[in-house]
Amino acid sequence: MALHAATPCISGPASNPRLRSRVSSPFVRACSGERLVRAAAAFSSDLPFRSPLSARGSQGCIKVSSQNDAVPMDSELVVCFGEMLIDFVPTTSGLSLAEAPAFKKAPGGAPANVAVGIARLGGQSAFIGKVGDDEFGYMLADILKENNVNNLGMRFDPGARTALAFVTLRNDGEREFMFYRNPSADMLLEAKIFHYGSISLITEPCKSAHVAAAKTAKDAGLLLSYDPNLRLPLWPSGESARDGILSIWDFADIIKISTEEVAFLTRGEDPYDDGVVRKLFHPDLKLLFVTEGPNGCRYYTKDFSGTVHGLQVEQVDSTGAGDAFVAGILSELAKDASLLKDENRLREAVKFANACGALTVTERGAIPALPTRQAALNALVNLIA
Repeated sequence: MALHAATPCISGPASNPRLRSRVSSPFVRACSGERLVRAAAAFSSDLPFRSPLSARGSQGCIKVSSQNDAVPMDSELVVCFGEMLIDFVPTTSGLSLAEAPAFKKAPGGAPANVAVGIARLGGQSAFIGKVGDDEFGYMLADILKENNVNNLGMRFDPGARTALAFVTLRNDGEREFMFYRNPSADMLLEAKIFHYGSISLITEPCKSAHVAAAKTAKDAGLLLSYDPNLRLPLWPSGESARDGILSIWDFADIIKISTEEVAFLTRGEDPYDDGVVRKLFHPDLKLLFVTEGPNGCRYYTKDFSGTVHGLQVEQVDSTGAGDAFVAGILSELAKDASLLKDENRLREAVKFANACGALTVTERGAIPALPTRQAALNALVNLIA
């Protein structure tokens, strides 16, 4: 689901009064006035906020906290920017969509999955995205709130419907998608890490809003985390997907990609060849992950690289596994970014992230299956035992 940045400026948490009692958060003060002003100045015609210094800024605009309310620099908040939608997962695997007797409704969308995953692991997270002004949209807002995710960045568009994705599960738990979607929009919070995907890069004006938000986060000194989360059916063509994903590649400090995405981005080269993977390592990149499903993942920095094996579990549905991995690693980096320079401690964090991903595939759906911190730690203890 793309994010439509041309939405008019709105007041408070949402344009619909129903949401005033729904959208709340212990991180309500995470907005930084100065940085929102800078973002608005850079892209005021497309992002849904205006400078609070404007003479007319108090009417029809997002309320911005004062400098005294800004998050301290040691904040562990991770802001996730992008899509949130409803996955309809068949109750029976191995059947086509037409043959499936019933579907289980499951909230999803990669950036939202990561936000919930971090919160469930005991971290602080916020989600920025737009949904339809409909029952599904309000349900998703409720789910974020119930999972202790700051949902003040959600916006509700009366002219669009919340996106839906029907998922076909093969017998091995792998998926195929059919999307029903409409565009959407956003704002930016201050945090320690800014995480995003590539879906909001597909169409304008949401692509420009995405780029503006990423630049603002970069200028503010945040770590930028990128999981392209390739979904070819949503792009006009394979070439446009490759160009779009790579268009913001060099912004990121941390990138997570799968072996399939390595092959796609390198036009069919061997994703298990370290030399091929190193071609994707841009000069300012701090950490690159290549996930290999149940086999774990490889990690690459400028100074070291290695492999951490995955946990063996019975796979039911692989939806959200990569997002759970990202949530696991970002929750650890948000607490201590020095992990990026310490291979031994980084490997421990990756083991934890692998456990998060493994546990997620043992249930249907993404958000319902995301593990708690204790569950992930227990899985690691059981592995050692």
